[in-house]
Amino acid sequence: MKPAGVILAGGLARRMGGGDKPLKTVAGRAIIDRVIDCAAPQTCALALNANGDPARFAPWGLPVVGDTVEGFAGPLAGVLAGMDWAARACPDAGFILSVAADCPFLPKDLESRLEAAREKADADIVVAASGGQAHPVIALWRVSLREDLRRALTVENMRKIDRWTARYKVVTVEWPADPVDPFFNANTPEDVELAERLAAGG
Repeated sequence: MKPAGVILAGGLARRMGGGDKPLKTVAGRAIIDRVIDCAAPQTCALALNANGDPARFAPWGLPVVGDTVEGFAGPLAGVLAGMDWAARACPDAGFILSVAADCPFLPKDLESRLEAAREKADADIVVAASGGQAHPVIALWRVSLREDLRRALTVENMRKIDRWTARYKVVTVEWPADPVDPFFNANTPEDVELAERLAAGG
């Protein structure tokens, strides 16, 4: 069974100057449209992790799940929200696939390659990488870890992804970063301008 999918859009977008990064446009399309087009076929169901008024994402028709841990606890809180949602919406899905909402060039073979590596290694977490750099918010996560993650966030006050994932069996899958890094993320206005140029180049 394909994993459930969660698009992580719960950050504060400080480097973008505020607002919602996934609503920025690249080549005439909102980044969130590009992310959904890629992630939806690779998952059994798809939700959006975002905080604040969910109505701003109503046009996309996705369930919007906010962090259940207060205080903008970072990406791990979004992963936990996705796990909690998946346990209700897709109880037969043993994993969730998380993707960042500000990545306009995600690969179409993301889930298949991560799943192949997970099955081969019997891993708990499988992380995407490119150009020698891991992207821990783009990963497969075993849903049965959610109570462990909840405790880490609420009792241990853990925020760093690598500290938590170090407790489990993690494997990494590498993608080429040339000619375009599939995990390029638009964090700043300058990144959006660069994404425009990359999209124009095909």
